[in-house]
Amino acid sequence: MSSLESAVVASESDTLGHFINGEIVSDQRRSAAVFNPATGQVTQQLALADQATVTTAVDAATAAFPAWRQTPPNKRAQILFRYKQLLEQNAEPICQLITAEHGKVIDDAHGELGRGIEVVDYACGISELLKGEFSKNAGPDIDSWSEFQPLGVVAGITPFNFPAMVPMWMFPMAIACGNTFILKPSERDPSPALLLAKLFSEAGLPDGVFNVVNGDGDTVQHILDDDRVQALSFVGSTPIAESLFQRGSACGKRVQALGGA
Repeated sequence: MSSLESAVVASESDTLGHFINGEIVSDQRRSAAVFNPATGQVTQQLALADQATVTTAVDAATAAFPAWRQTPPNKRAQILFRYKQLLEQNAEPICQLITAEHGKVIDDAHGELGRGIEVVDYACGISELLKGEFSKNAGPDIDSWSEFQPLGVVAGITPFNFPAMVPMWMFPMAIACGNTFILKPSERDPSPALLLAKLFSEAGLPDGVFNVVNGDGDTVQHILDDDRVQALSFVGSTPIAESLFQRGSACGKRVQALGGA
């Protein structure tokens, strides 16, 4: 394991923690095994976030939001440019983690990461994408205009089959638009998401803007129950998509639930 890969592991043990407010934190109350699918061997333990840990992550994202939403889009784009460069420079260790925990061959892992980097590349144009529209004299003594506003704290729940690409469908654009983000990746292959978060921090992203909370179904319910989380995006099976849509919308959240994955 390279020094960069080992940086995603909590220093006190072989238990993977969470990335909250710019640092790796551990939660030892509940854990699950992470397997290497090629050998069937347990490679490490994964901390499963409880309600207190989720609350800490939402606290961090909430505190970071006011300053981040006021950061000019061109400044956000500069951080995204640096992030894209770091992703390209560290493609090999990211893909090694994908292969070690998911089992796909290394070429497929590189293909997946490349698709994710394309989203970051698109998000680098956020200054142009966030431009509103203005129509003078749309009616008698009426001018019309539109503008985009960030929602606040938003979350993403992602599946095991694309541990880098699917999260990167979500968080780069959400963050580029001025939101703060909480990612709950699959508990089967959590390490790539932690490394993606660490690299984003190295690119200059302020602490608390991007947080990774590892966990299971209970962790997801804690995210849904927090009123400060304004929106949720999900990719996974149809039954879970339906369940998350019903519970999330009942809590007043905007929910994008993509089932059938």
